[in-house]
Amino acid sequence: MNILSAPPFLFEAFLSAAVDDSKSAAKIGDGEIVFTLHKREGAIWEHLVLQNVEKENLQNIRQNAILKAQENALKEAEAKAAKKKANEKYALETIMKIEEDQRKKIEEIKEVERRRAAEELERWKEKQRIEAEHKIAQQKLEAEKRNTNGVKDLPKSDTQTGTKSAQSKKPLVVSLPPPRSAGTIQINFTPRVFPTALRESLVPEEEEWLKKQADARKALNNDLSELKDLTEEEKNPEWLKEKGNKLFASQNYLAAVNAYNLAIKLNNKLPSLFLNRAACHLKLRNLHKAIEDSSRALELLTPPVPDNSESRVKAHIRRGTAFCELELYVEGLQDYDAALKINPHNKAVAADAEKIRQVIQGTVPSS
Repeated sequence: MNILSAPPFLFEAFLSAAVDDSKSAAKIGDGEIVFTLHKREGAIWEHLVLQNVEKENLQNIRQNAILKAQENALKEAEAKAAKKKANEKYALETIMKIEEDQRKKIEEIKEVERRRAAEELERWKEKQRIEAEHKIAQQKLEAEKRNTNGVKDLPKSDTQTGTKSAQSKKPLVVSLPPPRSAGTIQINFTPRVFPTALRESLVPEEEEWLKKQADARKALNNDLSELKDLTEEEKNPEWLKEKGNKLFASQNYLAAVNAYNLAIKLNNKLPSLFLNRAACHLKLRNLHKAIEDSSRALELLTPPVPDNSESRVKAHIRRGTAFCELELYVEGLQDYDAALKINPHNKAVAADAEKIRQVIQGTVPSS
């Protein structure tokens, strides 16, 4: 029998002595298999193959060798699994220890900063106290100087006779400045001039729009649970809007939507927040949300006045664009026509409206 062609688990079944499986190896290549076998005991084998063994006993030996190989493989798998679990546990404990150390360092840094801030505050209070005492002392000194200058000359005692003049018994007289005269100040406010011709005056609407904008900036919702971890700067809707604008400019549209979402939760009366979020939804292909935000912006952009005309044009164009992307060209053309009524000199909007009209009439295919 050619032992080199035998399966590995038959080594111990056919060899005349035991083999150390942990040190033995098999290499396959160049059309042959090379086995390297290590003896368990350092003795000379008189025969390489078992001698005078019946076939039935040889089969039993072979079966026992297979079972033993399976048991060894199972033990190795269990040992590997246990080792892997131990390594994972060690890694987890190491990470937790590192995080705990980092947390302690951060707490120590915070504590040092708190102590430093407290010390600076105490120094500032002490400085204020010293300055206040110095100021009070100066005021007292100035008051004494004024009193000294305002006292009339007192008669001197008679040095020749040793008697005092009777006038020396008169009380001190202090001269005080007269009180200031009362008066009134007239304040005149310059009336606001709107860029509208007098014959087409929209002063009441302009005043209503300005008042509405002023009230909208004051309508803050500070009862949100999301605000507890934010700084005072991050609770400002205008700051969040600027942050969203920067994220939009950098094409990070999802982050910009998140910034506008929080700003709207703080103040849902500012039309610019809905208008900017609609632009983000257009970029993200959230077309129905773009329509909703544009419509909400148009609701807030009332009454229609020249001051908000540009924002109304943007709202109509963004909603019209979303309608056209949804192949609702009639609705989209209505928004573009509304934008042209506000600004009839916008050539780009006029050209886009003409293209939509041609799509509706079937003269050009929709893209």
